[in-house]
Amino acid sequence: MMSKELVDIIAPALVAGLMVAFVHAPLGVEVIKRGIIFIDLAIAQIAGLGLVTAMVFLHEPSWIMIQVFALVFALCGGLFFLWVERKVPAQQEAIIGCSFVLAASLALLLLADHPQGGDEIQHLLSGQILFVSWHDVVIHGPVYLTILAFWFLIPAVRSGLGFYTLFAIAITSSVQIVGVYVVFASLILPALAALKAKKVYRVAWLFGGLSVVSGLCISTWIDKPAGPLLVVTYTIICLAGFFWSTKKHTIIA
Repeated sequence: MMSKELVDIIAPALVAGLMVAFVHAPLGVEVIKRGIIFIDLAIAQIAGLGLVTAMVFLHEPSWIMIQVFALVFALCGGLFFLWVERKVPAQQEAIIGCSFVLAASLALLLLADHPQGGDEIQHLLSGQILFVSWHDVVIHGPVYLTILAFWFLIPAVRSGLGFYTLFAIAITSSVQIVGVYVVFASLILPALAALKAKKVYRVAWLFGGLSVVSGLCISTWIDKPAGPLLVVTYTIICLAGFFWSTKKHTIIA
């Protein structure tokens, strides 16, 4: 039986992980449709560069200032990729990949002399979801709800500037909760698993939710870092779903 202290840790982490999974599912489906698979890694890393920049150049920055830096960096990245999509679409994926490497390298350089540089890089990449509080859920929850509302009530935002804006806003919140690696896994893998489904969003939500619940439960059970385990459970569950659906459609065909 779980102790109250353990429940107090797991409950907000579980809610936060499910929020990320649910808002990332439709975004991930759109990413796969567009064929820009690594845009989530790139914008997550660019938002992370904003976080690092605020931490290094501002003296004890407030939470609001950190959010502003991360969001401005992510929005600038999104606008740049929109420009690339319109001007040089054939090279878009290559430019996205180069942007990720550049942002990651700049973050490493900024943290090279930081006393907790190693820890900060680890948090940026693999997140610290088990340290998420109900306060974090209350802050980021309305952001995710607003994104989903725009996505489903105003379908026009799924293209052009609207898509890149919503994507940047979502990633700015998500990278702080789960880190760059889980951002990528939660965007791409459930969407990949649901690719051949009739109700794509529902299937992506199902696989994302199962991945979060199982990842956090296993992390608690074996006392291992939640971020890497979430990537593992996302990969196993979603790829199993993808190959099962592929085999099913092959047999039917």
